[in-house]
Parts: sequence; structure tokens; C-alpha cells
Amino acid sequence: MYPIYNGVPADLLRVDWTKSSWSNPNGNCVEVATLPDGDIAVRNSRDPEGPALVYTPAEIEAFVRGAKTGEFDALLS
Repeated sequence: MYPIYNGVPADLLRVDWTKSSWSNPNGNCVEVATLPDGDIAVRNSRDPEGPALVYTPAEIEAFVRGAKTGEFDALLS
């Protein structure tokens, strides 16, 4: 396995990527995968070989909680 870091080429990660069912048919999607050490990788589905950002479970939990409570709604205005 290659070293995992922020910006690692996503195609080097041997993981199963998950795409939201809310994704649009034009391929504008974010995909996520759990890494062997429990961290979470995020990539752009339009660039599956491009960089993956890697976050801890706590960082993802904080982001998801913020999204669920509307903290980021201003980004969509």
C-alpha cells in the first residue's frame, strides 16, 4: 500500500468508493471511502485518478453534523 496523505492520487487507494444517490446524472459528485486505518478519503467523481483528501472520522463527523444542522446552507445561496 502506498503512503496515504492529503492529495494522494485517488486511483492508488485500493478501496471501495461510495457515491451519494443524490448525485446528478452529469457526474458532479463527491465520493467517499473508508481507508484501512479508519480515516475517510474524499474524491471528485469527475476525476477518479485525481487527488483524494483524507480526513479523520472525527473531522467527517463534525462536517456531517454541521451539514445536517444547516451550518453550511449559506454556501448554496
